[in-house]
Amino acid sequence: MPVVSRLSTTPVKGTALHSPTRLALTRDGVADNRRFHLVDARHRLFNGKQHGPLVRITAQYDAEREHLSLQIPGRAPVEGTTTELGDPVVTDFYGRDVAGRLVTGPWSAALGEFVGRPVHLVATDTPGAAVDVHPVTLISSATVEHLRSVTPGGERLDSRRFRMLVEVDGCEVHEEDTWAGRRVRLGQAIVRVVGPVPRCVVTNESPDSGEVDFGTLKAIVRYRGELARDLTTPVAHLPDNGAAILGMYATVEEPGSIGVGDAAEVLAEEPTAGP
Repeated sequence: MPVVSRLSTTPVKGTALHSPTRLALTRDGVADNRRFHLVDARHRLFNGKQHGPLVRITAQYDAEREHLSLQIPGRAPVEGTTTELGDPVVTDFYGRDVAGRLVTGPWSAALGEFVGRPVHLVATDTPGAAVDVHPVTLISSATVEHLRSVTPGGERLDSRRFRMLVEVDGCEVHEEDTWAGRRVRLGQAIVRVVGPVPRCVVTNESPDSGEVDFGTLKAIVRYRGELARDLTTPVAHLPDNGAAILGMYATVEEPGSIGVGDAAEVLAEEPTAGP
């Protein structure tokens, strides 16, 4: 049976990933995952697509103390409490409005200095809401390994560059694709797999430096073909209209805890109640 082999989160969207051994999944996702995101001077979403080297920043967040620390290269940690909030903002996440408030404190200035333009740190009103489309993304290690094996130089394709919430072991290659529309138990949680994840230019960037170092999108299309034909997820923001797909989106039907080593079990559909 497939098992959860890796979990990946970060408190600030676009920054370095953490690999917790266990997390709590709510209906909105993981509360401390992408708890904060960045917007530019016009309050448009700003992430790794605009500045890949954000992954060189390590963010630590203590939800109990509401304390955020950013380890930005070349300077002392930028830290403090996030209780002081400023103006409300609504960020367009690919056609989905996410409400939040600007965070008052030292972070925006430090981040703006790092990226070379004005940016603002935003806390979402609903913890877990700052995901691209759906709260859960998942991929099998077999799929990532297969992409490596059929791609020249593919040893550089670390699964971290796909930034998936859940990675599972013990599957066949692309077995997770067959779960579309199915309910899957991940530890104590149950998710409903929706459809494929259209990949973006972030996958071309090193997960350590954020610099473009590999043609990952071209590699996906080269061996899968242009598979995206009837996606239920937004693709208009992607330069190829979602031609490169890898991994799956899911929604949360039953919240619960997920841990590394927990089973990933495809569930039988519950019978429809009769008249």
